[in-house]
Amino acid sequence: MPVRIRLQRHGKKGKPFYWIVAADSRSKRDGRYLEKLGIYNPNTNPATVELDIDGAVKWLQNGAQPSDTARTLLSYKGAMIKHHLNGGVRKGAFTQDEADKKFTAWLEQKQAKIQTKIDSLDKDKAKDLAMRLESEKAVNQKRIADLLAKPEVQENEGEGPESGEVETTEMVNEEASAVDDTATEEASNETSTTEEVTEELVATEQPSEETIKEEPATETIEEAPPAETIEEEPATETIEEVPAAETIEEEPATDEATSTEKSTEEEENKK
Repeated sequence: MPVRIRLQRHGKKGKPFYWIVAADSRSKRDGRYLEKLGIYNPNTNPATVELDIDGAVKWLQNGAQPSDTARTLLSYKGAMIKHHLNGGVRKGAFTQDEADKKFTAWLEQKQAKIQTKIDSLDKDKAKDLAMRLESEKAVNQKRIADLLAKPEVQENEGEGPESGEVETTEMVNEEASAVDDTATEEASNETSTTEEVTEELVATEQPSEETIKEEPATETIEEAPPAETIEEEPATETIEEVPAAETIEEEPATDEATSTEKSTEEEENKK
């Protein structure tokens, strides 16, 4: 039965958490396993790895084959180097005490590297925290300065109404003068317009007076001979110059003139 040292997934979505197990290679990834050797949490920095080194070395000596990720984790915790040292002891290259010393020295070096990384991460966190505190202090100081500046602005605004009243009075005086100027201009315009209207009325009334004076001429046409009536025809031309309303009223006069002409012609024919 081939045995594999591999990872078995646990945890929730987006935050996986793995078990290091020795399981049959034919079983499912998250199925049955033979032995739990440790845990692996990649959500922390650095990653958290807990491993039973002696149990992993035993399975390695029995022929279990680790997966790629499991091999890196075993070498990270020292299981692979211990398995290698045990092989040297079996071959007689060195004794078990020498192998244990070499393994403890390697563990110390590895732990020192891990500790330096943790220290560097802690320093970075401390720097980040200090920068945040400085930025917050700057923001707070700015707010305090703004709050202290507001009373000065209010004092300046309290002094401002006197100058503001002077400016408003000047504006009112300017507006009043502008209103007076516009009123005088409108009055002058009204007088000019009234004069123009009166002149137009006078010009329109003069022709009507002439026509009224000349109306008796049309009455005399009845007594005058026809020759005289022919000479007085220009009077009808003056009637044409009168507005349309007046010409309509004087049309009967022209009819009377024609009737008189006809009567005079009949009298002459009788004679």
